[in-house]
Amino acid sequence: MIRIALKSMSIAPIAGVLLLLLGDPVVAADPEHGKMLYEACAACHTDRPDARGASLKGVFGRKSAAVEDFRYSNPMKRANLIWDEENLRAYISDPQGKVKGNRMPYGGLSDTKDVDDVVAYLKTLR
Repeated sequence: MIRIALKSMSIAPIAGVLLLLLGDPVVAADPEHGKMLYEACAACHTDRPDARGASLKGVFGRKSAAVEDFRYSNPMKRANLIWDEENLRAYISDPQGKVKGNRMPYGGLSDTKDVDDVVAYLKTLR
């Protein structure tokens, strides 16, 4: 009897309920939106020798405190991180929480979608 009832039901309402229960579908990160957000970062993170922040070109996969001729804080030197997705997300969300005592005067991004978008953009910088 149950089998007959299910066969006659449309799958659309069930799929809708499942989507509500499971939450939003995963949306791919948007590097173009990340680029727009990165404009604020670019004020300090440039290739200039007198830049306040290290260049982020090639940051994805790089060891922390690895840019030649940039004066890193001691906490950043000791962090011994590889800038992979996990570490970049954590740092962009809460720089002081990830590397306590670093010099970056930035509170972090709170929107996880924005963080994902910035990470996606950073991956394009070579």
